[in-house]
Amino acid sequence: MAVWIQAQQLQGEALHQMQSLYGHHFPIEVRHYLSQWIESQTWDSIDLENPQEEFRAKRLLESLVQELQNKAEHQVGEDGFLLKIKLGHYASQLKSTYDRCPLELVRCIKHILYTEQRLVREATDSSSPGGGLLDSMSQKHLQINQSFEELRMMTQDTENDLRKLQHNQEYFIIQYQESLRIQAQLSSLTTLPPADRLLREPALQTKRATVEAWLTREANTLQKYRLDLAEKHQKTLQLLHKQQTIILDDELIQWKRRQQLSGNGGPPEGGLDVVQSWCEKLAEINWQNRQQIRRAEHLRQQLPIPGPIEELLTDLNKQITDIISALVTSTFIIEKQPPQVLKTQTKFAATVRLLVGGKLNVHMNPPQVKATIISEQQAKALLKKENTRNDSSGEILNNNCVMEYHQATGTLSAHFRNMSLKRIKRSDRRGAESVTEEKFTILFESQFSVGGNELMFQVKTLSLPVVVIVHGSQDNNATATVLWDNAFAEPGRVPFSVPDKVLWPQLCEALNMKFKAEMQSSRGLSEENLVFLAQKAFSSSSINPEEYRSMTMTWSQFNRESLPGRNFTFWQWFDGVMELTKKHLKPHWNDGAILGFVNKQQAQDMLMSKPNGTFLLRFSDSEIGGITIAWVAENPNKAGERLVWNLMPYTTKDFSIRSLADRISDLNHLLFLYPDRPKDEVFSKYYTPPLSKAVDGYVKPQIKQVVPEFATASSDSASGNQTYMDHASSPAVSHSHTYGMYPPSADSMLDGDGDFDLDDTMDVARHVEELLRRPMESQWIGSNQS
Repeated sequence: MAVWIQAQQLQGEALHQMQSLYGHHFPIEVRHYLSQWIESQTWDSIDLENPQEEFRAKRLLESLVQELQNKAEHQVGEDGFLLKIKLGHYASQLKSTYDRCPLELVRCIKHILYTEQRLVREATDSSSPGGGLLDSMSQKHLQINQSFEELRMMTQDTENDLRKLQHNQEYFIIQYQESLRIQAQLSSLTTLPPADRLLREPALQTKRATVEAWLTREANTLQKYRLDLAEKHQKTLQLLHKQQTIILDDELIQWKRRQQLSGNGGPPEGGLDVVQSWCEKLAEINWQNRQQIRRAEHLRQQLPIPGPIEELLTDLNKQITDIISALVTSTFIIEKQPPQVLKTQTKFAATVRLLVGGKLNVHMNPPQVKATIISEQQAKALLKKENTRNDSSGEILNNNCVMEYHQATGTLSAHFRNMSLKRIKRSDRRGAESVTEEKFTILFESQFSVGGNELMFQVKTLSLPVVVIVHGSQDNNATATVLWDNAFAEPGRVPFSVPDKVLWPQLCEALNMKFKAEMQSSRGLSEENLVFLAQKAFSSSSINPEEYRSMTMTWSQFNRESLPGRNFTFWQWFDGVMELTKKHLKPHWNDGAILGFVNKQQAQDMLMSKPNGTFLLRFSDSEIGGITIAWVAENPNKAGERLVWNLMPYTTKDFSIRSLADRISDLNHLLFLYPDRPKDEVFSKYYTPPLSKAVDGYVKPQIKQVVPEFATASSDSASGNQTYMDHASSPAVSHSHTYGMYPPSADSMLDGDGDFDLDDTMDVARHVEELLRRPMESQWIGSNQS
């Protein structure tokens, strides 16, 4: 629906605000009769700060005038006659008003349309439940843009007042010079004869008295102008400070928080273009007000008049300098963070950006940025402004870079593309803290001047915490430190403090975010999965999710203390699951083929109610990065008894030889994926195509797996003498009426837990090379002489 149609339905205060937008500068009748044309023009595409856009603005003004004239020509009848005259008058009025400044017309119409849209949106949101929440971000952005428009008008107002003050002061100085001339004339009368002096002196005395009276009044007027101007500047700076706080402390901090969460797999932080455009507007308005205040100070020095204005201007100058300084230092940011798990002797990159660099012409003398790695303690000292004596905690190669200005995007940034951490100097660790819990940060710093060396700035910014490792085996624990920090750091913290314990639901949110990102899937961790993780984390058997909502997990429980009966921590187990799934099982997880987070007892309970040959895939409880197949079948040693069997867990090593889908295809006793899906329906699209025929007289060997107890004649589809290299099976046997009981077995391949021992069977991963080096007739199909 057209904005104007909706605007006409406004009521009360909103209607009053809408009507106040119109007047002599833009009559409401023009908005009404040309509403469709006005709303169809691309006003927003015109950059009001670019003088080159004046031609386009001039074309729009001419088109507007032409549209009004056309509308006027088509009016007929008695009422039409009056409207024809009125519209023709408005066409001439608008042409006269904006002919020399067509960009002001664009500014005016943009402000009108923006305000109407805001009023309509607010009215719509207030009338629909929850509507305000749906578009709160747009509302906030609208408020920011409205404040900028208000600041622009206030700055223009003070500019006009300053010009008026300057004009009046120049006239005052002329009159003051006139009074001095009169005084000189009076003084010269002493050389004249008394008669001539008496003749001329009264007129000069009267003229002097008149000029001095005017000078006294005008001096008071000038002082009032100066005080009024200072008061207006004070109000502008108050709004400017408020607007800058919203943008720097809300919008930019939120962007940085999104950037930090993206390190845990959160959604991308988004571009900086909008924030940069706001910061550039702040820089422009700040600089305009600073120049105005400096000009006011110059006028005061040119014509000193006793009063409080000197102190006021000094205070204003300090305020505006502080505001500009805060803007410049806060907009020196890290656009692309260095890796948070940083391995020595490994190339890495980062990008820093100065959001106001282009607007303040910093690129005219491009500054150099230096990168240094510092410890957590050094970062704390830096923020406290303590003397760190330029200390660093290591040596970074290629750590200097000159900022470059990109004309097309208007960005000033430094791209560190080939940095490398040559060495690291560690500090004394506290208590049980390991090297993978020690946090560092990359300090980026630079210095430059703005305004022709009027202001000098030294800017610094710290990267997100970095954990330094020297070997890939440390990556797992280092990632845990980074994940905990990214998830639970609070804005404005002392580097790099994080809570030692968090609520379980908070940790679940972080784990789910990380898991979904690693899987590149919308399928995250279900409530059942999270209950399983809670049972593992807290050694609990409860299946009620509500019982875990108020429980807390400490950092020690997360990644210092081993799980009961295991030699690994909760995080190490979870990270192992992620790594295995990401590398080898991602499509199966995204298809929903892997239940995963199910323990052995739950698997037995689920499978015993299903037909023989039903199986499921669950992550191993006892091994990091392992997944096992559990299935229900008849006990081959006891007729009529059904058991749940578990294969020894597969790991990355196994899947690097033969994929999960192919292994499932090999096992003919696996028929249905739990609950009742035929396995080929789920996995066939991932099967490796059949081997090709012999080439140059050679036949390729075929690697398959079997479970000896379940191998049947039907397994051999190619030849009766084919031998399979098998992967050991590990039956976890359960009677249908007594769970958790394992029948005795004399099988030498069974270990004490009722699982097949891989060391006592033929492991494909260990023996494939040896077997292929020593081929036997029975292992080849139609072998040929080489």
